[in-house]
Amino acid sequence: MQRFQAGYFFRTIGFVAAVFGMAVSGQAIAQTASANIWTVPEVGALPLDAYGLQVRRGRDLITATYAHIGPEVPDPAKRFAGNNLACGNCHLQAGTKKFGLPIFGLFDLFPQYSARRGAEITIEDRINSCMVRSMNGRQLPNDGPEMQALVAYVRFLSSGMAPGQKPQGLGAGAMPELDRAADPERGKGIYANTCLACHNTDGSGIRRSLPTTDLGYMVPPLWGSDSFNDGAGMARLITIANFLHFNMPHGVDYLDPRLSVEDAWDVAAYVISQPRPQKAGLDKDFPDLLKKPIDTPYGPYADGFSEQQHKYGPYAPIRAALARIKP
Repeated sequence: MQRFQAGYFFRTIGFVAAVFGMAVSGQAIAQTASANIWTVPEVGALPLDAYGLQVRRGRDLITATYAHIGPEVPDPAKRFAGNNLACGNCHLQAGTKKFGLPIFGLFDLFPQYSARRGAEITIEDRINSCMVRSMNGRQLPNDGPEMQALVAYVRFLSSGMAPGQKPQGLGAGAMPELDRAADPERGKGIYANTCLACHNTDGSGIRRSLPTTDLGYMVPPLWGSDSFNDGAGMARLITIANFLHFNMPHGVDYLDPRLSVEDAWDVAAYVISQPRPQKAGLDKDFPDLLKKPIDTPYGPYADGFSEQQHKYGPYAPIRAALARIKP
């Protein structure tokens, strides 16, 4: 995968990954794009008043999370993130790229029911879910300046929409699934040919400063101790495979995918097969197991299928079994 811009690939693992999956293919997406006349508002058009500065701070927290609340910032009280990723590694182009896990259009969707929590959650709850999973850290105080800035930015990116409007381009897309399990071993070869030049053999990415990680990454790590943990949305195959298909290598978009569908599934399987931080208490996620996403790579499950099949597929048999179980 080619060189990323600042804070580009993964992270917060997951802000909208579990909520949205849209579009069947790049072609189908392109055919419907003209129907949406709403455009993402420009942060630069805001005045330099208190509100404008708060929104800009929220954007900066997305694009350079490591510099403001990372694990190596000077003030220990501000070390909320547990890795040196940026939220923008997953929410591409500061959360404005279609099918790059954008965060526009989300503000008015909260509060909403969370299957993972088994209860209604607020926008602040959702952001903090990213903090403890994608950023492998701890929660931001709801009344703190960082949370308020992030919420202001999400709200700003949703401005100008009609009530109930859901803009085109949310989520990571939805390409066709394989009728076999995704193959990490085949994916290893695809990684070597397509991704290794930037992300390195060990998936460690490229630091801005070789001696330290506190300046973040030009190319983010895909696994290892400074990556997202196993409870993040990007640790689920369907999310990461679609993300790679519609966004990677760097510079690709949903209109012209470069990775084939099969290659995207297999290289995604390789990435999630690698070691990463482990989140405690994952067995308590999704208290209603019938609402647990089929690609959740950790149990328990309601359907009798193995953790291996939930992690790599194929998913059609699981869906069929769940359809028979669900009331």
